[in-house]
Formats: sequence, C-alpha cells, structure tokens
Amino acid sequence: MEAVTPPRLPLPALLAGLVICAAAAGGAWWWLHAPQSSQVEIPVPPEPPRLTDSAEYERCLSLLREDSDAAMAYAEEWAGQGGGEGARHCSALAMIGLGAPERAAEQLERIARDSQASAAARAAVLGQAGQAWMMAGDAARAYGATTMALTMEPQDTDLMTDRAVALAAMRRYSEALQELDNVLRLDPDRVEAIVFRASALRNLERVEDAMRAIQQALTAAPDNPEALLERGILHQLRGEEGAAREDWERVISVAPETPAAELAQQNLALNEAGLPQR
Repeated sequence: MEAVTPPRLPLPALLAGLVICAAAAGGAWWWLHAPQSSQVEIPVPPEPPRLTDSAEYERCLSLLREDSDAAMAYAEEWAGQGGGEGARHCSALAMIGLGAPERAAEQLERIARDSQASAAARAAVLGQAGQAWMMAGDAARAYGATTMALTMEPQDTDLMTDRAVALAAMRRYSEALQELDNVLRLDPDRVEAIVFRASALRNLERVEDAMRAIQQALTAAPDNPEALLERGILHQLRGEEGAAREDWERVISVAPETPAAELAQQNLALNEAGLPQR
C-alpha cells in the first residue's frame, strides 16, 4: 500500500507552542507573548494525506479529535496487535494533546527515521516533529527537524515557513526573513508568511518595510487577526495610538477567545496604562 503524507500541525497548535518559547527566546516573535491556550488543537485533518491508510488509523484519528486519552489507549492496544507505524504515529499525536510535546517530537523523529514510506511522508513527519519541538520550547531542535525534512522536500513551503518560525524564535531574524522571502517566491499569496515576514522586519527595526508587508497581508485578508494584531503594534511604534487601538479592538471582534485576541486585549490594557506593547 502506498504511504500518504501525514497532516501538518495547524497554526493554532504552533502558536500555542511558541508561547512556551518566549521565556527562552526573550520574546523573539510577536506571538510568543500570547497566553497559552488551555486546549491544544491536535493535527488531524478532515481528509488525507496521512502516513498510512487503514480502518484502525481512521478510528484512532477520529478519537484524537475528541479525546486524547481515548486515542492513546486505542493506539497502545492497536500497537499490541501489530499496528506498526500507524499506531505509533497516532500515539505521538495523542501525546501532544496530553501535554507531552517533547515525547511526541522524539517519537515522530523515530518514525521518520525508521519508516519505509516515501520521502514526502517522512518529511511531513519530521515537520510535525519540528512543530512539536516548538511546543516543547526547543527552537533549536525544531530547526534541526525542519532542516532535515527540507533535505527530502526542499520546495515544501509549509516546512520552509516552520523553519522561519524556529529561526525567529532563536532571534535569527535575518535568516528568518530570507526563508520567508523564499516561501513567498514560491507562494506569493501566502498570507501567513507575509504576516511572519512583517514581524521579522519589525524585529530588524525596519518598521516602514514591516508596515508595507502587513498592508499587503490585510489587502488579501482584511480580517486576518494576526495581521491586524501586527499592524496595531506597528501603529503603536509609529505613535499612532488611535489606529493601534482600532486594530486590536478589531482582532477581539473578529477572533474572540483566540491567542491573538488575548494578546490584543493585553496590548489595549498596556496602552491604557502607558506601558510598552508586546
């Protein structure tokens, strides 16, 4: 049976992990300061591609969407019945939901190393390992995992974007910017990468270039909460407090109960108190 590529961790899960990196990175990226969500979104897509294809795997993935404990129990039972890498992969994803991203990352790396699946599938598993390392607060290991993945799939823009995030978390902003420029050469309309690029430019103290980038993102996606949050920060840096408040209030309106909204609320409070924004 031909292996299929496993799911990439979704951005909300990655953002939650980046919160943990803030202490080590000193606030390298604007979203590092977002409050940690009490719930971690498990990287289960509604459809393939996935690492393997079986009824047991589908059952395990469906459990992941609802109950990480149940998914782990199922994966362990399935593994005892010869479930192989499908069972190990499901259990690694369950570890993320159970608050053990470091163990998950290590297991995902082992799966990628030992698997006989295609290069694309193994690269995707390494990409998941990289994102799990970010959740564990280890940007250096995340960088290593995504770099290894990119040796297998050098044009994968998901992996390139994830490596840029790891670089930024290590305060290697110039390298992150170069990586994001490469992403946008391949996928010019990728709003996520444009927002990340604006953040890198801001951290390089290129505020006007950052503003041009974020306006490009908001032209494509006017209510993108991360873009609105970033533009608010840029407005604040330019002394445009009213515009900053407007953007942060818009974030709360369009994306309530998200890390972006929580950070926008914090920035509004800091602005009211006359303190620097995050």
